Amino acid sequence: MRNKRSFLILIVIAAILTLAGCANEASGSEDGKIKIIAAHNQTAPENPYQTGMLRFKEVAEELSNGSIEVEVHAGTIGTEESELVEKLELGAADVVLASPGFMTQTGIREVDLFSAPYLFKDYEHWLNVVDGEVGQQMGELINEKSNNSFKLLGYWSAGVRHFYGKDPIASTDDLKGVSIRTQTSGVIGDFWKELGAIPSSISWGELYQGLQQDVVDGSENAYPFFVQQSHHATPNGKFITETAHDFTTRFLLINGEKFDNYSQEHQDIIMKAAEASVKAEREATNQQDVDYKEKAMEEGATVNEIDRQPFIDIATPIIDKFAKEIEVEDLLQQIRAAE
Repeated sequence: MRNKRSFLILIVIAAILTLAGCANEASGSEDGKIKIIAAHNQTAPENPYQTGMLRFKEVAEELSNGSIEVEVHAGTIGTEESELVEKLELGAADVVLASPGFMTQTGIREVDLFSAPYLFKDYEHWLNVVDGEVGQQMGELINEKSNNSFKLLGYWSAGVRHFYGKDPIASTDDLKGVSIRTQTSGVIGDFWKELGAIPSSISWGELYQGLQQDVVDGSENAYPFFVQQSHHATPNGKFITETAHDFTTRFLLINGEKFDNYSQEHQDIIMKAAEASVKAEREATNQQDVDYKEKAMEEGATVNEIDRQPFIDIATPIIDKFAKEIEVEDLLQQIRAAE
């Protein structure tokens, strides 16, 4: 009987130690190791997103002396941002990159203000906003509205978006009846519709074929993204018009609940790694904006500038109406004052 009782006591002790170990690991304590799944949706190895994620990995692992392991996925666990956001919310991924448009699918409509065309005058204006008080307010809003499913680690750039298509654009009238791959709803869709264009929701992965086979007349994106995918080499992508309608914002997000369970030391390291990734990604994007424009022209694409004021005049009342609709008029005024 005594042996049986002793055996039961040993089982109980072992169970307690096991549970303690699991709790220790889940909290990311200083004694244990944590593994972070970090993902973005771009598959090109030279993409700025990959540069930023690899820098995050490098700094996190170095500062933690290996107690943090970061596994980077470049389009391997989702080529659509909606997949990545869902995985983050469910805990199947820990750090992801997301655009304002896809964040609205989680019910946080306010973030879509950052995707409004001609919201930012130039890159310096964008920096003043995202690295200033407005950026901080937006981060707090994301965390609160998601019930801590999402915590903002920093703002990445995705370059300056331009129109590219089968014909050059000389004025707003030239977009009437033109089918363009872009966001079909929300403030972006409203802007292109007001110009007379026909927004199409063809997926990014199918866009090269769509441009090649005349499924759409054109698209819009930043040089590093569409040139890496050779869109400029298709019949419907070779004329690039520098509309500069969007100084693009991307959110680097972590699962807030997991983050809160990490040790203070690991939290501090993650924030430092995120800061380093922001710097690396922005620098890579800015350099590639220049390099890939040159590459596109060298490979036969035609680039033309345009008077943007008529486009801005069309966008302004759309932004005003949208900001009122999603109740961020104060944020809009702060953004405009930050020029």
